[in-house]
Amino acid sequence: MVRRIAFALVWWVSVLPPAAAQQGDGTFTIALTGDAIITRRLSPYREPEFLKLLEIIRNADAAFTNLEMLFHDYEPYPMHQSGGTYMRAEPALASELAWAGFDLVSAANNHTGDYGVEGMRLTLKHASAAGLVHAGAGENLYEAREARFLETADGRVALVAVASTFPPHSAASKPKGAVKGRPGLNPLRYTTARVVTQNQLERMRALLSEIGVRVPERGDTLRAFNTVFVAGDRPGIRSSPDPEDVEEIAAVVRNASRLADYVVVSIHAHESSGRLEEPAEFLVTFARAMIDAGADMFVGHGPHVLRGIEIYRGKPIFYSLGDFIFQNETVLRLPYENYSPYGLGENHHVADFNDARYANDTRGFPTQREVWESVVAVPRWRGKTLEAIDLYPITLGFGRPRTVRGRPMLADAELGRKIIQDLAERSRPFGTAIEWRDGVGTVRLR
Repeated sequence: MVRRIAFALVWWVSVLPPAAAQQGDGTFTIALTGDAIITRRLSPYREPEFLKLLEIIRNADAAFTNLEMLFHDYEPYPMHQSGGTYMRAEPALASELAWAGFDLVSAANNHTGDYGVEGMRLTLKHASAAGLVHAGAGENLYEAREARFLETADGRVALVAVASTFPPHSAASKPKGAVKGRPGLNPLRYTTARVVTQNQLERMRALLSEIGVRVPERGDTLRAFNTVFVAGDRPGIRSSPDPEDVEEIAAVVRNASRLADYVVVSIHAHESSGRLEEPAEFLVTFARAMIDAGADMFVGHGPHVLRGIEIYRGKPIFYSLGDFIFQNETVLRLPYENYSPYGLGENHHVADFNDARYANDTRGFPTQREVWESVVAVPRWRGKTLEAIDLYPITLGFGRPRTVRGRPMLADAELGRKIIQDLAERSRPFGTAIEWRDGVGTVRLR
């Protein structure tokens, strides 16, 4: 009997996790990144700057990226419209993201529907098989909107993922009676108005009347050419999120905040206020509403450049973390719809499409340095208190050949300082100060 008790005690001790894993040290960290457009394996590479970057991601309690890629073997058909390049990669690459340390991904972006519902379903299937917790897409709007959860030793994490930039066919819908809801992504709709002076508005009204377009004779608002014009003191663009969408998504966040220790809300948004590095007005409104609803952090991506950081009610809002992996030039195949606008025919292939689209690297993404510069943000929490945010500058290889660029590595000191300075400048309008310390950007918290 004594021997059996002794054996049981030895077995029990042997299967216990380490003390740190049971109790933790009271802190929680999460590595946050922007868009992951992955078309090639990550695991073969051994550069020190690459391996150090992976350590940062793997050492966090959780890690997030936007999965701006579809995983399938060309079983589905391409849709008549895509989010740009028709995205697709080998299903095995989902496991490469998990190998790199990621466990949370957003499936809501402008490429979710490139290969229709089947392409979306296969992507979610392969992501799940790789152990990636995904949110933002589902069999109907209710499923696309719901939070998904990750278990970690130091806290349960909820992810709610949204997109404001997408082709119309990609948005999920609600079921109605006996009619099924449409599979797709979790949409955030918004309205936009162009602000003009009262004098400009009156001149526009007179011109439209002259050419026979019926418009209201007076008022501060005018709708023409699918655009709303409003009178204001200063010309610009005014936008606001759809109230119904905000309330429905906020309800999901409120629920998640009572079921998880930390709630992440993610959005894929290309929209700007006029300059690409400045978020549209509706994004600021939406981000703050999500924090008000109980989110602990808000993560934006989509414009392929960094946008500012705001600390709102003690919680971080990253309006865009730019790119993390940007390998859109090395997709295996593209459908007719990508080649046709450039007059390319049967004997042209992916490299020809790249040459035509980017005019042999003299325009577009290859010429835009900031597309290839970003950060990995690592907030650190103690309980529900935000203690620090570290910003690790990364380079994706601006100016390097297509066979190389697109994979992230830690930036050297000179480039890293420049990236952090750019981000500090964009964060200043939100009242956020960022310092450069020992090769890392640090957000100054009150």
